[in-house]
Parts: sequence; C-alpha cells; structure tokens
Amino acid sequence: MVIIGIVSFPPESATEMGKRFGKLPPLPAYLTLKGPYFSGEVGVGTKAISIFEFDQSKTREALDFVYNRFVIYMGVPGYTYSVHPWLEAKEALKMIGLA
Repeated sequence: MVIIGIVSFPPESATEMGKRFGKLPPLPAYLTLKGPYFSGEVGVGTKAISIFEFDQSKTREALDFVYNRFVIYMGVPGYTYSVHPWLEAKEALKMIGLA
C-alpha cells in the first residue's frame, strides 16, 4: 500500500520550506519513502510529490506519521498539501471479494 502526499508552495516560501525539511524526523522502519520529487508549475510555484510505501497492516500508523510530517510546514505562506492512501490491485480486489 502507498500514501501519496502532494505539497505546493510559492517561490518566496522556498527558503522556509527548506529549513523545515531539514528538521523532519526520521522515517519509522515500517515506511519506505520515494521522493520527494519537485517540479515547478506556472501560477502555483513549486509542487512536490512523496510516495510512502508500507504494509497494509500499518495503515493507521502510516497515516498518522505522514499527516504529522506535512503539518510541520503549516504556517509557511502559500503552503498547501494533500494526502491520499492508495491500494494495490490485489488489496482492492480483496475489498470486493475477488481475491
């Protein structure tokens, strides 16, 4: 299972975002992080995406950790974020009784 987190912030907030990024706590052993990957977008500024991989049995812990990770940036002007859990096909099929 994965959680995909997307953030955006304007160019003038890049320095503060970088400072807070440097203070993030280490990942727990049950999470693997891919990213963050950054891209510029006209009218938005910088967008970043992070992919957190984990076993479905750790869903609650993973969601709590990821939400707390993105809350660290609250108060940075123009900062927005979204967090979305995604299932693998086999996990989704189990939910509808096909696996």
